[in-house]
Amino acid sequence: MNLTEPEERPVLVPAGNKSRSVDFRKPVKKEKEKDSSAGDDAKGKKFPSPAKLPEIAAERVPSGEAFGRNRKNACSILKCRQNNMSASCSSDASTDSSHSKASTGRIIRQNSAPARYLERRRQRSSTDDEKLFKILAPDAELSGGGGHSIKKRCAWITSNTDPLYAAFHDQEWGIPIHDDKKLFELFSYSTALAELTWPAILARRHIFRAVFSDFDPVAVSKLQDRKISAPGCPASSLLSEMKLRSIVENARQVCKVIDECGSFDSYVWGFVGCRPILCNFRYVRQVPIKTSKAETISKDLVRRGFRGVGPTAVYSFMQAAGITNDHLVNCFRHQDCILAAADSNVEEKDP
Repeated sequence: MNLTEPEERPVLVPAGNKSRSVDFRKPVKKEKEKDSSAGDDAKGKKFPSPAKLPEIAAERVPSGEAFGRNRKNACSILKCRQNNMSASCSSDASTDSSHSKASTGRIIRQNSAPARYLERRRQRSSTDDEKLFKILAPDAELSGGGGHSIKKRCAWITSNTDPLYAAFHDQEWGIPIHDDKKLFELFSYSTALAELTWPAILARRHIFRAVFSDFDPVAVSKLQDRKISAPGCPASSLLSEMKLRSIVENARQVCKVIDECGSFDSYVWGFVGCRPILCNFRYVRQVPIKTSKAETISKDLVRRGFRGVGPTAVYSFMQAAGITNDHLVNCFRHQDCILAAADSNVEEKDP
């Protein structure tokens, strides 16, 4: 029986587990092997003689020359790794030396980058201040050094705030209102917040006033629903038909409240004892969207037949009409609203 050539096996060296074809066999040995295999076939032996096995095993293992080459490859790889590590260590050391106080000053990485970053921050902040100053220029105070110092406002008023909304914050929002027409206007805007935002409402304020007769409750209560919700009517571009009809219906209920309580002002302010609720909030997250007082007013309005008067809408009305002072304590309007409320109380006491 002919013996097949042994399979090549992988040689494990420091360079990796790579399969190498190593041929160190000599032609003479092959001839002997053939002769021995032929003799075995002639004798009818099924297995090779034990004396031949060590020679086959010796052929599978590479010679010392191959091991020497593998060792040289491994040494070269280790040297490369050591060089890389020394280079990285030297770079780290140079970085540390550049950041250390004992450096000669030739490398100024530590001071140059933060300086440029801070300069960009200053330029960006000054640009934001200029934008906000342009929006709120009438209420800004000029400093003696030629610059301008802007008063602090509530955190939701930024340089990107709509100018109309910023002016509404500085001039109207939170000031106690006691005029029935003005109260009904803010009341109607608060119910419209379910579909629009304050900037959108303020941008269309002139249309609202033209459609609803400057929010005179008596005049609005006489408007016909079909005329307001007709296609092409200016009112149809403001709100949905349901909201438009709710404003007209609320005007009718306001007229009933005026007949019962004497004025819409006395009815609304009666829930808080004719004194605004003072809230000393420091952060925006502290400002609620509704309160228990708003829920009480909402329930009474629903009982009277008002529409779209949930606690959230009622509390927005309380904030805008100055029934509650929700300006943050660091906002300059917080103290202004307190003084305005004191002045209004003095005027009511005077005959």
